[in-house]
Amino acid sequence: MPARQPRRGAVQCRTMKFGWMTLSLSPTPAEDLASVHQQLDQGVFAEAMGFDYLWLTEHNFTGECAYADPIPFAGALAARTSRVRIGFAVIEMALHHPVRLAIQLAVLDNLSRGRLEVGIGRGSTYNEYEYMAFGLRSDDSRERMDEAIEVLTRAWTEEPFVHHGKFFSVRLPSIRPRPVQKPHPPIWRSVIAAESLVECGRAGIPVMMSRVANARIPERLARYREGLEAGGHDIATQRHLLGDASVWRFLYVADSQAQAEDDVQEATLHYRQHMHHVREAYNPPDFRVNAAAINPWMDPAVSHAAGVRFVLETGALYGTPKRVAEQIAALRDLGLGHVMCQASWGGLTHAKAMASLRRFGEHVVPAFRDSSA
Repeated sequence: MPARQPRRGAVQCRTMKFGWMTLSLSPTPAEDLASVHQQLDQGVFAEAMGFDYLWLTEHNFTGECAYADPIPFAGALAARTSRVRIGFAVIEMALHHPVRLAIQLAVLDNLSRGRLEVGIGRGSTYNEYEYMAFGLRSDDSRERMDEAIEVLTRAWTEEPFVHHGKFFSVRLPSIRPRPVQKPHPPIWRSVIAAESLVECGRAGIPVMMSRVANARIPERLARYREGLEAGGHDIATQRHLLGDASVWRFLYVADSQAQAEDDVQEATLHYRQHMHHVREAYNPPDFRVNAAAINPWMDPAVSHAAGVRFVLETGALYGTPKRVAEQIAALRDLGLGHVMCQASWGGLTHAKAMASLRRFGEHVVPAFRDSSA
């Protein structure tokens, strides 16, 4: 298939990376089967539309993430794609035994022939009911995650491997199969606090920055660069990691601005209503969200109208192809090189999500590719 060329008058700029990100709501158990296969179809189509990554989320029990477990879902995508990199945004590390995870991810790296990216977070900041279902609470989730990451990476690289820690005591001869990528697949971290960006930069860890508002992106990238410099990384490594640093945005491309606004308003309202309903219904009475993680979108005390308005103003790319290209160019001009695009959410139908992906791939992506490549 010949490469798609930018439309005349399209925004022209340096290369950007795009990730298709799935966090698609399955409204009822009766719709789960269709929802899972629709997300699989969207992921495969995203590769055809020029996306660089497929980013899979993990949430359990309420349909907030249609397929719930991203690991078998990643295997299905690996079998149906050939170029795009497949990653997690993120694995809820506190809910997994790191040795079992090391085996599963090594198999995925083999199935994808070395296309795996491993995004890790401690677990949901807002859904305490997910921890409780596994007999855990979130209080020690960061400490548990730190030890689990150590076990995961050492299990991939040491033969034999022995570890005795606070949460895990393991002894094993070796992981088989070994990961294709050496010494192991890239491990990303999801970060909220600016201090975490400095820490990740110092360690040379690629980062995901959630729905950071445009106005805060330059400062966040500056803190990450500060850490990269403090870690003594060479210029090529700094440039590569800064180019990979991503933000998360809703994405919807329509034929008209009016249609886009109508569709995203409805989908986002539905999404927020569901999200707050399940948290009120299933989180225990003693659970409190860290105040640093609260914003108008996540705050149940804020009206749905105000919460939706906030997230669409600060965390969404939507409109005509021309308008979305302008919004992406604005991110590019802030120094960003990678956008994770959630193309399906709330009540947005599969047909509309697929049409949006096609418009994005045909009319937006080519404007952000290196024409000399």
